[in-house]
Amino acid sequence: MTASSELAPRRADRAGVLDRALRLFADVQAGEGATVLLLALNVFLLFTAYYVIKPIREALILSGGGAEVKSYAAAGQALLLLALVPAYGALADRLPRRALLNTVTAFFVLCLVAFYGLTRANVAVGVVFFLWVGIFNLMIVAQFWSFANDVYTKEQGERLFAIVAFGGSLGAVVGSVVTGRLIPLVGVAELLLVAAGLLILAVMISNVVDARERARHENHLPMHLTTAEMPAATGEYQVAMVEDMQKLTVSLPGTGPATRRGTFRLVFADRYLLLIALLMLVLNWVNTTGEYILGRTVAGAAAAAVAAGASGGLSVQEYIGRFYSQFFFAVNLVGLLVQLFLVSRILKYFGVKVAVVVLPVIALTGYAILAFAPILALVRAVKIAENATDYSIQNTVRNVLFLPTNRDQKYKAKQAIDSFFVRAGDVLSAVLVFTGTTLLGFGTAGFARVNLVLAAGWLLLALAIGREYARKSRGLPGSAFSR
Repeated sequence: MTASSELAPRRADRAGVLDRALRLFADVQAGEGATVLLLALNVFLLFTAYYVIKPIREALILSGGGAEVKSYAAAGQALLLLALVPAYGALADRLPRRALLNTVTAFFVLCLVAFYGLTRANVAVGVVFFLWVGIFNLMIVAQFWSFANDVYTKEQGERLFAIVAFGGSLGAVVGSVVTGRLIPLVGVAELLLVAAGLLILAVMISNVVDARERARHENHLPMHLTTAEMPAATGEYQVAMVEDMQKLTVSLPGTGPATRRGTFRLVFADRYLLLIALLMLVLNWVNTTGEYILGRTVAGAAAAAVAAGASGGLSVQEYIGRFYSQFFFAVNLVGLLVQLFLVSRILKYFGVKVAVVVLPVIALTGYAILAFAPILALVRAVKIAENATDYSIQNTVRNVLFLPTNRDQKYKAKQAIDSFFVRAGDVLSAVLVFTGTTLLGFGTAGFARVNLVLAAGWLLLALAIGREYARKSRGLPGSAFSR
């Protein structure tokens, strides 16, 4: 019997009330409950802050720049990220992870305070704020998941990320509800300060988690070899926690400044990272085009219902508003339930190789149906299934994919993939919509057929990533081989 198997019953015996309660949702082992809840609260606050900011973004852009500006925002954000992502990588090369978290969060907090002052002074900031929010949402969340990947081993992440990600899903719902009630009480501009306060709380929790996990696993190491002093992105530096012995094994090849790779070079130099980047690009290309299909179908149905007197007395705008209210509720409810009760079990019993193909299979099936029957009820059902799965299973598994990577890849390559490549997919969707409507004369079924082809390519990428994940997982310290 191995040391780990002998210690497993003792770990189970030491499990507290919190650990046992969380086992309803995931395989939480002794001593893990507090950290996983803190991380869930951390990302809950981040998503709540984003959904507090989101309505302000809409109010400022529509009153200052007009709806047309929104169609160009993805391209503008992608261009800005070409500069911002390498700058973030340079910070990650120099700062330990706690200092990196604090510095980047402080920057976004100061931006919110500045936008508040400008808004109160009646300065038109709609376009700038719209671009800023798109960058903030991607970079701050990517940074959080880099941190979570650094805290957990591959084996722990596969078990616990489902609970952590639930915090984000809940934050999106709570943020949307709270914002609607706060606007009449405090005003639109003041919500910027509310969001800043939430970010401060979130980074304080990050600091608590950082100190807690370092105390648990790194006390035996000299300070210069701990995450307290080592830069967040440290070349091939590996932190592999061996839970049974409560220790770290450290290897430090290639950590000198001359060996550091640029953020985008890390992605293009590694087949596994490039596959993930392409997956995120195609995923957002398909999803954003699907949103266009839904919007176009809803607008047509609303106009037809009003013209036929079948809208129940609602105007076109009111009909569309009611539809989207019901649609978003269904997506959020299904996503929450899947995140809470299915995600951890899919990862546990079927593994990453299956989890990563769930969403492309759903998309492939859905757009195959819409390619021949693009009616509103079917479009609605396909998009509920696609979005709910994206916000639950896919959101968790895309962060799990970085567990077998080194710290350089976790902090720098992940930031590039989760920000620039996501926005690049949005840009390609905008190009597709423009070309399809102005040059090719596509109808709804035409766009669905393009998405069907893209989803087939997406599925092939997911299958390849599953194989690469299994290959990279072999022989990792402190983790079991992933099926």
